[in-house]
Amino acid sequence: MTTARDLMTPGAECVGEKESLADAARKMRDLDVGALPICGEDNRLKGMLTDRDIVVKCVADGGDPNKTTAGAFAQGKPVTIGADDSIEEALRTMEEHQVRRLPVIDGHDLVGMLAQADVVQAAPGRAGRTVSEISEPK
Repeated sequence: MTTARDLMTPGAECVGEKESLADAARKMRDLDVGALPICGEDNRLKGMLTDRDIVVKCVADGGDPNKTTAGAFAQGKPVTIGADDSIEEALRTMEEHQVRRLPVIDGHDLVGMLAQADVVQAAPGRAGRTVSEISEPK
């Protein structure tokens, strides 16, 4: 059985919940990524922050990304996948929550990130349905 651990990008970096959105944007630029997990001082996952969040929910609304923290966007329980969960479970989770990226956790530790593209390559028969389910408004 192929698991999330088999397909994930290991060594995911977090943005700290007290770091500014400007710092988060620079980290995204430097890492060439469009999303970062938000981690608390306890190293627990608090949520996800996307480049779109920064632009649409802060800058476009007149917010100051130098004064707004990443933690302001950590709302509710983050959607994750266990490192040893199957690819089918990852696909179901992505479809159900309409997300394209999942933080991969082992216990409470963040061990990697799993992207829609990673999973679709491993399960090409489900590709069209998965992309459609993730993209379709609910």
